[in-house]
Amino acid sequence: MNPFLEVINLRKEFFLHILNDKKIDALEDINFSMNHGEIIGLTGKSGSGKSSLMKCLYGTYLINEGSVMYDSSQYGKIDLAKATEHEILRIRKKELTYCSQFLQVIPRVPALEIVAEQLIADGVDEGDALEKARSFLNRLGLPEELWDAYPSTFSGGEQQRINVAQAIISEPRFLLIDEPTASLDVRTKDVVIQMILDLKKSGTSVILITHDAYTLANLADRELKLTNGRIEEAEVATA
Repeated sequence: MNPFLEVINLRKEFFLHILNDKKIDALEDINFSMNHGEIIGLTGKSGSGKSSLMKCLYGTYLINEGSVMYDSSQYGKIDLAKATEHEILRIRKKELTYCSQFLQVIPRVPALEIVAEQLIADGVDEGDALEKARSFLNRLGLPEELWDAYPSTFSGGEQQRINVAQAIISEPRFLLIDEPTASLDVRTKDVVIQMILDLKKSGTSVILITHDAYTLANLADRELKLTNGRIEEAEVATA
């Protein structure tokens, strides 16, 4: 079986111009592959390189060396490290979603519209998109009186619900998600875990960052642990 994603000898460095161009080796000799429909959990201490790796996969960061071979539904096998800007943008639009830990939305747009936005952009009827958004927000336990409110006024846990709903409602082919259960109560955490598992059943491949042992054990098929920018170990997640 051809891998869905294969990362080969990836290296990423930064230069701190305010410190006389001091070089920081953020990622070094990163090698791993994943299968279609697999869920991988990235773990490690703060500063170990987890977010940098996610941003390299998404294309926010340009890598210094190595390849990121992705099995695209549009282009077939493509090296995301060498893809053109046009190719990256099309892959993001049609296949790849990146959900950071913090909600980033346009001010004064109601929560319901934020969640439905991507479906409408994909050509789904507006009424159907809004109905699916209502279903997601209800399932995530966001009070109905907040659906027409602005998320900038919400608590951290309420914003996290919007963040997750927005990321998964369009059922992306490949999902990169950072701390999907942070700031959530136990009940909602279980709902989010099940929603992502439902995505897996429909064929979505997922890489997630988590510091939560419960989420890792109940969601990930495999764990990649990063230490000082290197993969320390890879193992099957266990409950």
